Amino acid sequence: MRAGAYDCDVLVIGGGIVGLSTAYAITRAAPGTRVTVLEKEPGPARHQTGRNSGVIHSGIYYRPGSLKARFAVRGAAEMVKFCAEYGIAHAVTGKLIVATEREELPRLHALVQRGRENGIPVRELGAAQITEYEPEVRGLAAIHVGTTGVCDFVGVARELARASGAEIRYGARVVRVDRRPDRGVAVLTAAGDVVRGRVLVNCAGLYCDEVARLTGDDPEVRIVPFRGEYYELARPELVRGLVYPVPDPAFPFLGVHLTRGIDGGVHIGPNAVPALAREGYGWGTVRPRELAGTVAWPGSWAIARRHWRYGAGELHRSVSRAAFLGAVRRLLPGVQAADLVRAPAGVRAQAVLRDGTLVDDFLIREGARAVHVLNAPSPAATASLPIGREIGRRALGMLGSL
Repeated sequence: MRAGAYDCDVLVIGGGIVGLSTAYAITRAAPGTRVTVLEKEPGPARHQTGRNSGVIHSGIYYRPGSLKARFAVRGAAEMVKFCAEYGIAHAVTGKLIVATEREELPRLHALVQRGRENGIPVRELGAAQITEYEPEVRGLAAIHVGTTGVCDFVGVARELARASGAEIRYGARVVRVDRRPDRGVAVLTAAGDVVRGRVLVNCAGLYCDEVARLTGDDPEVRIVPFRGEYYELARPELVRGLVYPVPDPAFPFLGVHLTRGIDGGVHIGPNAVPALAREGYGWGTVRPRELAGTVAWPGSWAIARRHWRYGAGELHRSVSRAAFLGAVRRLLPGVQAADLVRAPAGVRAQAVLRDGTLVDDFLIREGARAVHVLNAPSPAATASLPIGREIGRRALGMLGSL
């Protein structure tokens, strides 16, 4: 690769909200830096970004000092400001986290403490006070988190793409990466195009571990896809805002919750079941090679052994509408079976270590001329602006050292 043969300075793989935020951050921090984004779909934000509940998370759940905690708290405020600046639909609604069983009360109190450590204002509520916010919701106690909101993350991604000034190439699926530490990185797409850059940024989401291996780096994790299945509430008037159960601290999933979106509709979910493909949005989508890769990873079996009871419950709610309804009724007793209307599912790209540990924090690793984002599920959309700056800082640092 000759010095003048580069198509760009930074080559980003992945046109979800994290990849586009990275492009935006780089061009803002270093004007004149040439950035190209390769996205295999015909438009932006087609997977994790566009298939979630649209919640701007407060950061209350995350370990103090972790990237998730710092970036979610900072990112929530920045996301509201970004949406206001660019006219993107959003609302700061607040949310309730509701304990419905006595054994959940200590965990609820622990969330209050964690919220305060993370600098998040929290109001504790008794059973009678819950109805002040949500007349149809029942529980023993709750906390109200005022900084939570909702927004159109797909609209945010589109605006990041436009405002970044980067070259965005859609329909550009990467099939090969040739990384030369002394020269640069060349990427071959399925269409036969070759794109050359000085530094590679891997924001490939559900395929980030595979892109890392194509680059020649060992990610030391495997993406294990978990499908989150949603229903829409046929009587949205039952819910005013956002209502969550008390999460199980052993899992990165928040449980079946109720979310009034910016369109006024109320989504219920998600549960979390193993997907049979990385883009397995239904039980009928099976990709044998991808499934074999998940099954062959020792961490997948370790998860199954360690958490089979939890997993069995999630599977039961997936195949049984009555079981899913029962989970919803813990929070919303008045809901009926006819109120649940199937809605599109999402898939979470969850990084898993070889020993079965679910990677809890955002995970960003570096190789020669490469930055790999290896774990960025929820709350990555909320935190996308500070995440993009962190990735951009590392990429620009590499450029400066060349």
